[in-house]
Amino acid sequence: MPEKKSHIKANDVTMAYGDFVVMRDLTFTVHRGDVFVIMGGSGCGKSTLLRIMIGLKSPARGCIFYEDTNFWEVDPDEQDRIKRNFGVLYQSGALWSSMTLAENIALPLGQYTDLGPNNINEIVSLKLDLVGLAGFEAFYPSEISGGMRKRAGLARAMALDPEVLFFDEPSAGLDPVSARHLDDLILELRESLGSTIVVVTHELPSIFAIGTNSVFLDPETRTMIAEGDPKKLLADSTDPRVRRFLTRGEEGMGEK
Repeated sequence: MPEKKSHIKANDVTMAYGDFVVMRDLTFTVHRGDVFVIMGGSGCGKSTLLRIMIGLKSPARGCIFYEDTNFWEVDPDEQDRIKRNFGVLYQSGALWSSMTLAENIALPLGQYTDLGPNNINEIVSLKLDLVGLAGFEAFYPSEISGGMRKRAGLARAMALDPEVLFFDEPSAGLDPVSARHLDDLILELRESLGSTIVVVTHELPSIFAIGTNSVFLDPETRTMIAEGDPKKLLADSTDPRVRRFLTRGEEGMGEK
């Protein structure tokens, strides 16, 4: 089996707001093609870590590398170049309510490419088709369901064919059937686009369905206490905090 190539690496990262340390000593590697899950209980800093990885917040200490480039040590122009390879799906979908789905997806194409209107329209239709929303170009976000808005947000995240897709709680607010469909779509896109995917989630069905690698953040010790394939962590980890999270505390409930 060929050795996996490092795509993103966190090295000794500390996250803080002023003097308050959220997490410290985070060191992990996201390989090319991973579906990498950032997981842990409420308040452990999952979304803060995502913000640091996409360049919205600087770490209090440590480095984030994209291949051989230390993101937080290069100049703003180089940071912008790296961020052009990102696509981000925010928890709410973050679509502009005054724009149609087509206009939402066309926005980054108009801002960051020299493509003409006809080419942009073709790409918009292709991206909507990829997420199962062909024919919904003229709809506004308020006219479609929550699950469809998440898929439209995903289409916009993919507009520039990014190397890395970041998802913040993609299944939040969805019913189990819609959440499973979104998980299936994420896996299909990973296969077809070859993107590396980083996901913040606490939803166990999604963690086990899509995750190939992960980091577990522990709010008590304020550091990471496990990393690796979530399914292997469930099978092999002996840390009670990791097992409690991955089983939702159901292990041993009847052993009294």
